[in-house]
Amino acid sequence: MSVCSLSRIILICRDAERLAEFYARAFGFAGRDDPAKADPEFAAMVGRVSGQARMRTLRLGDQQLVLAQVTPSGRPYPDGVAGYDPLFQHFAIVVSEMAAAFDALQRVGGWTAISTDGPQVLPASSGGVTAFKFRDPEGHPLELLQFPSGRASPSGSAQIGQPCVGIDHSAISVTDTARSLVFYEGLGLARVGGSLNRGPQQQKLDGMPDAIVEVTALAPPLQQTPHVELLCYRGDFARRKVAVDPADAAATQLVFSVSGEAFAALIASNRGAVVDTVLAPQGSSRALLRDPDGHLLCLESFA
Repeated sequence: MSVCSLSRIILICRDAERLAEFYARAFGFAGRDDPAKADPEFAAMVGRVSGQARMRTLRLGDQQLVLAQVTPSGRPYPDGVAGYDPLFQHFAIVVSEMAAAFDALQRVGGWTAISTDGPQVLPASSGGVTAFKFRDPEGHPLELLQFPSGRASPSGSAQIGQPCVGIDHSAISVTDTARSLVFYEGLGLARVGGSLNRGPQQQKLDGMPDAIVEVTALAPPLQQTPHVELLCYRGDFARRKVAVDPADAAATQLVFSVSGEAFAALIASNRGAVVDTVLAPQGSSRALLRDPDGHLLCLESFA
């Protein structure tokens, strides 16, 4: 019994309209003009039983990003969350031309850089990718990612004139790779790659000196993209311990689709990680879980 796919990423936000405009202008996400939809089940699941959640779905290639504006709102994204912090989580937007994508981002504005000295070309031992990390207008970390020639990118294609192709992965900072592997492999994800990233380019990419990070890629059985990457930074860091409320801006959710039969089995085997469960429309169910470092993921059943 396992999850089937990572169906979408949900960002908790305070102003979905403004944030949708940013994602459309900066990266070419479609759907900013679609009407937002009320989702009382989601509001209940994040602890807003008497409040509301309005969901705006954006698309890039074959991947989905959902902006969830929750009322009453939780805490804004905290300042100074470094890559080694267990609170840190970003998702990577694949680009076909880094120079064009970076130029478009600079023209839009409203974001803040994490990386120093612009996009960085990592050595072959770190995948040979070109990457740039930054934060959107509400503080959510993001990454632009260009694969070296010959490497595959997400399925789907960008709109004409748009250098951004799709979402490759969501990366989460963990404190113990082995512990996190037990959790995610228990859900049915399998290891599909990894590397130990270090050196001056990695330091500039992360905006931190002496950055050494163990990267482990995990994918669900029916889908390679988007997938999950575990980031375990080596070093004696002062990692904050913040209990993120599901309605906080830092409470990004990874939504995994799962069959109804597998749903019950996974809930039973991960009962200690379950935050809440709700009945969704058409008789499906959702369960909100925390991984060993507090990152949130949602299991969503289908018939």
